[in-house]
Amino acid sequence: MRRTVVLNAVFALCFALCAVVQAAPALTPSPPNAEEYIIWPADGAVIHGGKLWVRMGLRNMGVCPKGVNVPNTGHHHLLIDTDLPPLDQEIPSDRNHLHFGAGETDARIELPPGKHTLQLLLGDYNHVPHSPPVYSKKITITVQ
Repeated sequence: MRRTVVLNAVFALCFALCAVVQAAPALTPSPPNAEEYIIWPADGAVIHGGKLWVRMGLRNMGVCPKGVNVPNTGHHHLLIDTDLPPLDQEIPSDRNHLHFGAGETDARIELPPGKHTLQLLLGDYNHVPHSPPVYSKKITITVQ
């Protein structure tokens, strides 16, 4: 009797794990030579006033709006004063993770005075980073 209960529990656990593995979507591939970068502002820039344009660059991939599943494309996400999020999950959407799902390549943002970090992370049609992930170097700017 006890052996049957244990076996049933093991089978239930295996079934649950298989369902989770099958439900996890595959990450969208990116070419190994893809590169995301911040065109402007430059690392170390001093910005006078809190409003600035951020210009976003991408090499060896294309920019496409969210929801459009085309190989080797994605859309920009600007990370402000934060580290990279988990690279196998949807990128958060909040004041530290700005989504540019319409395919924008530049954006006007406003930051309070002080030092700030900026980094770009490319997301696929579902806002999930590619595999391998495509992200820029983190830069630091000062707003006066």
